[in-house]
Amino acid sequence: MAARSYDPAELFVAARGGDRGALARLLSVVERGGDDARVVARLASPHLGNAYVVGITGAPGAGKSTLTSALIGELRKRGARVGVLAIDPSSPYTGGAILGDRVRMQEHTHDERVYIRSMATRGHLGGLALATSEAVRVLDATGHDWVIIETVGVGQVEVEIAGKADTTVVVVNPGWGDAVQANKAGLLEIADVFAINKADRDGVEATRRDLNAMIELTEFAVNEWTPTITTTVATTSSGVEELLDAIVAHQANATTSGDLERRRETRRREELREIVERRLELRARELCSGATWDDLESRVITGALDPWAAADEMLRGISA
Repeated sequence: MAARSYDPAELFVAARGGDRGALARLLSVVERGGDDARVVARLASPHLGNAYVVGITGAPGAGKSTLTSALIGELRKRGARVGVLAIDPSSPYTGGAILGDRVRMQEHTHDERVYIRSMATRGHLGGLALATSEAVRVLDATGHDWVIIETVGVGQVEVEIAGKADTTVVVVNPGWGDAVQANKAGLLEIADVFAINKADRDGVEATRRDLNAMIELTEFAVNEWTPTITTTVATTSSGVEELLDAIVAHQANATTSGDLERRRETRRREELREIVERRLELRARELCSGATWDDLESRVITGALDPWAAADEMLRGISA
């Protein structure tokens, strides 16, 4: 048996050819970061733009993972190749993903045209793994038609998902809050489609009324997309076909209006900014010796030095 390759270029070619093991190792390279991850990014760049990215977010217990699994099934019925990134909280001990959302998607495990990956947030407050953007690029470049990002539920909707997805689906449940709480969560700022999941419970129409009232109080520009409300029972896949139809309708509207390209341009700009920030921090740590860095950090913690002055000192070598 030939030894497994860990060369990023060889892994990329193999993953493009459908080797799932190579794809898994390629995503591990991206998660680790470093020079090999930069090689992967360069290799992926010429092959991007074919995957449509859907974000699934909502509060804990809303049924996001079960709904994602049902959505995978509907996409497969339509012949699509699907990649899924299930973003989990990190273990405080290993830094690895601990919820294992893939457990809820086991029915797709043996489908060669579905690839599901759990990724750890590693303490990132926005609910998305730092490597999410690069992982999406890898799934896009390796021939997936759709990429679904299912976010951590942290008690509030993670606004950051809107910057990573072409369409954002916000999952709520019957009896979920009133319009005031909804506005506090900033739902309308990120939701393209609402899915009232667990719609076999009481309170569906009241929740629909709350959402509709919130939408009606919001001013939308002419021809601007107005969020769609769907109802689903993920455990039975009821309403999931209509949910996918709503996502496809938003895709068509965003494409025609130019909003999709604007979103993707903004995403690329933000990805560049994130990379620059990360590299500046790494460079600052290289130039500012460990002892000096620790001393500045300690002085900020004790209040002896303000953080702006400390940052200036840490970055002094870069600007010199």
